[in-house]
Amino acid sequence: MKTKTLKKNKVNVVTLGCSKNLVDSEVLMGQLKANKFDVEHEGTSDDHQIVIINTCGFVDNAKQESIDTILRYVQAKKDGEVEKVYVTGCLSERYKKDLEIEIPEVDAYFGTRELPKILKTLKADYKHELVGERLLTTPFHYAYFKISEGCDRPCSFCAIPLMRGKHISVPMDDLVSRAKILAAKGTRELLLIAQDLTYYGLDIYKKRELANLLDKLSDVEGIDWLRLHYAFPSGFPMEVLDVMKSKSNVCKYLDMPLQHISDNMLSSMRRGITKQKTIDVVNQIRDKVPGIALRTTLIAGYPGETEKDHEEMLRWVEATKFERLGIFTYSHEENTHAHLLKDDVSEKIKRKRADAVMALQQDISYKLNQEKIGKTYKVLVDRKENEFFVGRSEFDSPDVDNEVLIKATDDTYLRIGDFVQAKIYEASDFDLYGELV
Repeated sequence: MKTKTLKKNKVNVVTLGCSKNLVDSEVLMGQLKANKFDVEHEGTSDDHQIVIINTCGFVDNAKQESIDTILRYVQAKKDGEVEKVYVTGCLSERYKKDLEIEIPEVDAYFGTRELPKILKTLKADYKHELVGERLLTTPFHYAYFKISEGCDRPCSFCAIPLMRGKHISVPMDDLVSRAKILAAKGTRELLLIAQDLTYYGLDIYKKRELANLLDKLSDVEGIDWLRLHYAFPSGFPMEVLDVMKSKSNVCKYLDMPLQHISDNMLSSMRRGITKQKTIDVVNQIRDKVPGIALRTTLIAGYPGETEKDHEEMLRWVEATKFERLGIFTYSHEENTHAHLLKDDVSEKIKRKRADAVMALQQDISYKLNQEKIGKTYKVLVDRKENEFFVGRSEFDSPDVDNEVLIKATDDTYLRIGDFVQAKIYEASDFDLYGELV
């Protein structure tokens, strides 16, 4: 029995997982708004008629969070707090049949590429003229910018191709048009994302075209920063770095998940690269773009990882001194190639090894940040938090990297989305403290 009045056609979109999911939610919300729906992202009001949960199915923790969220809203439906619950995204794509059996109270499940089907179910039209239009969930001044969908890489541990399908590039002209739409609305930074940026163009142009795309996007008026996320090391198109050097609005920043350094692990992971070639790629990138900030992601506890493999990773991280680094513990994913292997590293050891890498990285980050004291950086102001304005330099991406904190005094007023010059006077492990210049 209903306990309150629900607003007809009011939709709450809940997003779990990565930035690619976030873009999908933003596109969905744009379409719903154009169809006269009252739409919110992770709204806190309790009068939504419809809830759409965009799920993640990447690793165990993310899958559990998605299931818990579904169950929470199913209970809300039973309690009369919502009328309809729909589920989309990676978990739904991968486990639709199981979910329909286990949680039948959900009104419908949709895959990762079924936006028109979702809209049809909601009696909304898919508006082709709105391609590129989104309701941003990020602050207006930056936006995640998906240049392709899916992945053709054979990495043994990764279930992304099962959920997102084969690689499909978005045509270059479409991306330039989308960038212009965002710039016209005040977006100043585009964070380019894909499962693998370096594959861009191979399917439609028969060659790697990331450099050309980056060059064209850099000419879009109003876009002050372009940032590259998720590049694959094997076959990395070095001409991208030429554009990075020649265009002032292409950030000297590259997110390149390397996963491991031991040849045993790289081979088992089916990464198509060796330890020495990995080291060579990193050195080439740094030689070509001095001062570049390299972010990488690693995996601890992959099947068969020995203490020797782990020590090899530690020594490599220590020697390479990545500007930014994150690490996951291995998740044994069914239907992946690695699932054929025995998951023989205990959760306790996985966590211990991951913690050891992050402790080392914390020390590296602290020392690198100390070198920034006395230097002045261009900073994009993201938000005000307590007594500080919080921003980022070109070497930092939102949510995952360092931040620059500027004291908010009586005579200091900064607008969110503005660029300022800040001189660093103090630094901690992952934060910088600056004063306006």
